[in-house]
Amino acid sequence: MAAGEGRVLAAGSVRDVMAFRGRGTKLLDLGAATVIPGVVDAHLHLLGLGLALAEVDLTGARSWDEAIARVAARARAARPGEWIRGRGWDQNRWPDQTLPGEAPLSRAVAANPAALTRVDGHAILLNAAALRLAGITSATPDPPGGRIARRPDGSPTGLLLDNAMALATRVLPAPSPAETRAAALAAIRHVHRHGLVGVHEPWVTQATIAVYEELAGAGRFALRDYVMIAADPAGLGPALARGPRSALYGGRLWLRAWKAFADGALGSRGAALLEPYDDDPGNAGLLLSDAAEIRRLAAQALRLGFQLCVHAIGDRANRLVLDAYQAALAAAPAADHRFRIEHAQVLSPPDIPRFAALGVIPSMQTSHAASDRPWAAARLGPARARGAYAWRALLDTGVVVPNGSDAPVEPVNPLLGFHAAITREEAAGGPAGGAGPAPRMTREEALRSLTRWPAYAAFMEREAGSIAPGKYADFTVLDRDLMTVAPDELLATNVVMTILDGEIVYG
Repeated sequence: MAAGEGRVLAAGSVRDVMAFRGRGTKLLDLGAATVIPGVVDAHLHLLGLGLALAEVDLTGARSWDEAIARVAARARAARPGEWIRGRGWDQNRWPDQTLPGEAPLSRAVAANPAALTRVDGHAILLNAAALRLAGITSATPDPPGGRIARRPDGSPTGLLLDNAMALATRVLPAPSPAETRAAALAAIRHVHRHGLVGVHEPWVTQATIAVYEELAGAGRFALRDYVMIAADPAGLGPALARGPRSALYGGRLWLRAWKAFADGALGSRGAALLEPYDDDPGNAGLLLSDAAEIRRLAAQALRLGFQLCVHAIGDRANRLVLDAYQAALAAAPAADHRFRIEHAQVLSPPDIPRFAALGVIPSMQTSHAASDRPWAAARLGPARARGAYAWRALLDTGVVVPNGSDAPVEPVNPLLGFHAAITREEAAGGPAGGAGPAPRMTREEALRSLTRWPAYAAFMEREAGSIAPGKYADFTVLDRDLMTVAPDELLATNVVMTILDGEIVYG
């Protein structure tokens, strides 16, 4: 390959490529390494990842006691009154899988307010000090699309689900511009180590965008970020004034998509289902937006030339979004809108062909199927579980399925998604054969889900996604060939280099 000015000049034989060699050309021989197009994560919370790197890491905690011990260790080094933030707890991994309450945390951390976010980002637990600062009492009503977990006497347990989390975020200190800059740069370094040259970042506020533009303008934002602007009045105001913007700062930022929420998450039982949860018969989840709001956003996006991306996990939420898209498109047909549903995790079988019929892209995270496997069937029951993580059925209708990690919900490593896509097995192995051969991707499909299909989902297919003259000189270099390595050795693959615009950013 030959690259210059950040673009691929040629790809082919040594003789063809050496025709581009000049006096200042740098030669790089990668030996037996494997070069693939630069990997892009189609759903990654970049700022959330950077902030999580500085918080108490609760991922992998095997019990509530272990999680509390990690938080207490951080609190011992904190100033009295300083907020303690943590992320990553998952009650589904504990012997007692009930959602936790604040009492043990409040006993262990009394002098500091503490806020611990669940692994999926759709629930937060406050200790007693934080509850007092937030003003949450027995008299505080549940907000629309949210739930305050309560004891039998009505007092809050400290757990806030989905839209109720706003009761906590209104008193949590927002990151300063300096903290946002540091978090963004830390996250960029982190994703480079895993071979990523780009991300699609959902729900980005104008304050964060301002910092990104500052960094990109100074040449310090070494990543292609397809930003999904937070679809709230504060987020959309400047976007509506400026209109869609693409390939800013030498192809570092795209500001032409909006992000909205239809429901919560499956792990915290906030995903909106058509029928109640099998393991919680009185609960069918939460709708965070109603159909009229999604239709309004879709119609506005079509009119102004923006892409709309809506989080929908449960089958009820997915149907609501598809219905809203269908109504908006019937009123204002558009041939190439590329509207997206983020996650598309649980689908009713009649809704699967509607994605292709409407031209809607299911942006999925194959690693969720592996990590959710130990408990998802209990949530959904065997019949409904057949419509979960249904990327094979969607692919067979002719749609593309861009893949992502949802980091920091899952680890950044894109090989986890590749492995799950072709095996449906957990990273540690098992169950053997996953969910059987039919629901899997082929290896070529899995590779496209990390390269070509994210490019298409971001309107970048002429600029990125493959190694061809005129496209960005973005490459991921691995020490094994993903097309041939044995599945049980796949996750031992290492990133040798990450190359952006023809420059080595990791390696």
